[in-house]
Amino acid sequence: MSSNLPPIWRSTDDTALPPARTSPLRLARHGATFLGVSVVSGALLAGMALPAAGAIGLTAKDTAEGFENIPDDFKTPPLTQATQIFDAKGQLIAKVYERDRTVLTPDQMSPYMRQAQVNIEDARFYEHGAVDLKGVLRALGKNAESGTASQGASTLTQQYVKNVNVEKAGDDPVAVREAQRKTLGRKIQELKVAIKLEEELTKDQILTNYLNITYYGNGAYGVEAASQRYFSKSNKDLTVAEAATLAGLVQNPTAYDPKLHPQAAQTRRNVVIDKMLEAGHITADQAKEAKAAPLGLRYKEPQNGCITANAGMGFFCDYVRHVVKQDPAFGKTAAERKEFWDRGGLNIHTTLDPDKQAAAQNAVSGNVRVTDSVSAAATMIEPGTGKILAMAQTRPYGLLTDKNQTMVNLNVDKAMGGGNGFQPGSTFKPVVAAAALEAGLPPTQEYASPNRMEYPTMKTCEGTWKNEARPKTVVPNESANEKGPYQLKKAMALSVNTYFVQMEQQIGLCAVKQMANKLGISAKASGKPLEEVPAMALGVEELSPLTMANVYATFAARGKYCAPVAVNRITTVDGKDVPAPAGHCQQAFSDTTAQAINTVLNGVTAENGTGAALNLEGDRQIAGKTGTSDHKKAAWFSGYTPQLATAVWLGGPDGGVEMRDITINGKHRTEVFGADGPGPIWRDAMNQALRGAPKLPLPMADIPDPAPKPEPNPGDAATAPPTTTPPGPQR
Repeated sequence: MSSNLPPIWRSTDDTALPPARTSPLRLARHGATFLGVSVVSGALLAGMALPAAGAIGLTAKDTAEGFENIPDDFKTPPLTQATQIFDAKGQLIAKVYERDRTVLTPDQMSPYMRQAQVNIEDARFYEHGAVDLKGVLRALGKNAESGTASQGASTLTQQYVKNVNVEKAGDDPVAVREAQRKTLGRKIQELKVAIKLEEELTKDQILTNYLNITYYGNGAYGVEAASQRYFSKSNKDLTVAEAATLAGLVQNPTAYDPKLHPQAAQTRRNVVIDKMLEAGHITADQAKEAKAAPLGLRYKEPQNGCITANAGMGFFCDYVRHVVKQDPAFGKTAAERKEFWDRGGLNIHTTLDPDKQAAAQNAVSGNVRVTDSVSAAATMIEPGTGKILAMAQTRPYGLLTDKNQTMVNLNVDKAMGGGNGFQPGSTFKPVVAAAALEAGLPPTQEYASPNRMEYPTMKTCEGTWKNEARPKTVVPNESANEKGPYQLKKAMALSVNTYFVQMEQQIGLCAVKQMANKLGISAKASGKPLEEVPAMALGVEELSPLTMANVYATFAARGKYCAPVAVNRITTVDGKDVPAPAGHCQQAFSDTTAQAINTVLNGVTAENGTGAALNLEGDRQIAGKTGTSDHKKAAWFSGYTPQLATAVWLGGPDGGVEMRDITINGKHRTEVFGADGPGPIWRDAMNQALRGAPKLPLPMADIPDPAPKPEPNPGDAATAPPTTTPPGPQR
């Protein structure tokens, strides 16, 4: 019971501390308090019109006659419990809760605990009904003798009813205050419910419910959480002394806190032991041994929330929380899903592979320091299932900004706990290529690909985009000597901007947008809609690493797109299955297109490609793409093998750091590209994650190289440089 309740409504414990010496004025106040308590008690008894039988036992059946049925919530209240989140190997990631509680059955509880709580709180619990008339009279007599209201007469059942009301109030302070109001009407209502409960539940059931709902201090609700908090063991394993310590806490968890007030806690514990001996629940020898024992605390600080997650898993833990609160599988409305999460009592088994998580975390932490001006993030996905296997970033999960901690998950969209995303640069070009191949263009498609060109007019889903800027906006290639003609394989390997703009013009912006949608890119990371602009081909739409990892997982899975999955299954703490989000997969494009994309992206890591230095151990066959945004504010490498796809981003957490003349991980860089910034992170992560895994070939297409072109005539005029340079993501 809460210590701020009047003693008459606490317990029948007659071991309250003796009153201090008081002045006549204080005695007068005590007299008034006593009078008020007497009036309330008398009113309760008279108001209930208790029969003569009540003077002996107040049996529930007679006195409850005529009462309305009580809600089921009082018989089996949906108690808020802790939820445990596990990785794919069954290891605990974190425990999250609104209230730290684990509901136990009677056989999971220590018999000493059950006996001790009854002996100290309501010794005649098994003898009386909902009201203990003898206890009321005894309390009135003792209070009269002492001039105080130091003795209580509230039964354990009445205490339980009050606790249910407080539990149902949740975290609403107004509702909690209402549940704790000390009015005669509320006391009568609680008594009515208590009487009805005694009719419908056995004493053992009421006691079990009480032990699961009661607060034991230091954030521990119920006997299991209390046992773990103070003694780091299960309740069923408690000794007599330990059970007595916990039972003594209920009357005043603050005053008897064994951590803060060990002497008061030990004195209170010994009182409980004496009560257990008096009731015959322990022998004299057991009592002597228990009272001689030290408190023996093995206190365990409350471990709540994703901030306590192991091995850099806090961001994934937080992502799981967002999944539960947003997926309709857990409730039709946001309010229903929040209630489901807050109620807890779940075992959530996730897709996170601890070995691959370690690989990703080691890679981002080993290549970028927490104190660097830039950060790195990496997401790993299993192709063909959408399972998220790893989610890591340089800066740790937390609230201490002076230690470079952050609560923003840089791997995911804003709605899922992330930020506004980052321009993926040229890692978006394969999306354009997939759209073109699906539109019927051959993998040998060739374009003039000048070194620079004006953005041409393009068809959109709703109409036409026109280059109406004055002077007109142009797109350049990265190097002055990059000019075509090029075919797709070479253009992808060199990341030729003008090639993909010409490809985009031929198939139209709508085809690119539709392919992006099929690959899970339905909006920007911020939630804003995609813009149908020619620079889309160059990766100007801000996206998240999770989104890009899943795009590349689709390439690896022969065009089979699967929505990202974080949860394998969910059970309640008593082993019942909870429906989890169903996996959703569909064919985004043909196997023929997939084979062509694999071949083209494999060429990126070939001898002359932008990712030539990123080959994996054992010459594993890989495919991937570099990407660098405008002004070097973001750099990417996204790539895959048949069994694992990984996207790595590097840049300023808020997107405002230009990676020129910059120091990263103690090394000075003149400028950063996708191949030399995130590329090594990707390589380190993939090497560790795939160590020992079989080497599987990528399904490839036979794309012939173009016939050699004649050398250009030295007298040919060079293309005149346009006057305006657009925002243009590069390699």
